[in-house]
Amino acid sequence: MPDTPQGSSQGAAAASSQGDSQRSSPGAAPGPRFEPVQPVRAYQRIVEQVEDALARGTLTPGQRLPSERELVAQFAVSRSTVREALRVLESNGVVRSRPGDPNGPEVLPFSQTGLRKQMVRLARVDELTLSELIGFRMIMDGAAIQVASRLRTPEQLDELEATLVAMRDAIDVDFDAFSQADLAFHELIARISRNSLIETCNEVVRGVVLGLISDKIAHAPNSRALMLESLHHHAEVVDAIRAGDGHAAARLARQNMFDYYAGYVPDSEQETLRALVED
Repeated sequence: MPDTPQGSSQGAAAASSQGDSQRSSPGAAPGPRFEPVQPVRAYQRIVEQVEDALARGTLTPGQRLPSERELVAQFAVSRSTVREALRVLESNGVVRSRPGDPNGPEVLPFSQTGLRKQMVRLARVDELTLSELIGFRMIMDGAAIQVASRLRTPEQLDELEATLVAMRDAIDVDFDAFSQADLAFHELIARISRNSLIETCNEVVRGVVLGLISDKIAHAPNSRALMLESLHHHAEVVDAIRAGDGHAAARLARQNMFDYYAGYVPDSEQETLRALVED
């Protein structure tokens, strides 16, 4: 029988002992489970640092990042890594670079474009369902209308009436014209609510939803009837806002969206939307 090296024997014994210790005895609590570590590329770290600086306020719109050469030195990475990070930042609408500009990239003000791109991407890869998008809009729009019922001025009520006239006229044009008039109504509601985040989120989610189903609505055999029904609901909402009844206005708004969009949502996903309209 051949000799076994002492180190190998000790290693085998240690492995056996370790294996025995890892096997759970009856009643013993299970040990922690860890996930594999995902490598992060250097350019992603640069993007994170720039975005963190924006979040902290140490970097503000209108400022310039250092030149490409300075960024290479500060981050201690290659020029290609810096360029990839800047490409991502520019694609996300964070900075803008001009060809031939000797200064560094300019930090841009916040834009809805980046948020819209992310939501569209989530919707298209099925991370967000149509019912989730519609439900979010029902909640946000209802809240904005409830606040607007308290804050609206007589002049803003006149503006809301004008949007209803525009919607009524647009029905005789086409769905796109009606959609634009409807957008003007909801943008006005968001402005009256004095909450720019509601305005941004509503506009983005509305755009994503319509991007997914606008063709179906526009070419539906009852498209005109849908627009007339929507106009009627909007008029009811304005009446409730005029009366200062925020709860009624919000409920009507949610009902309007449910009636308008629920038919495009699978039956299995409609229960969450019904919960937003049933008292």
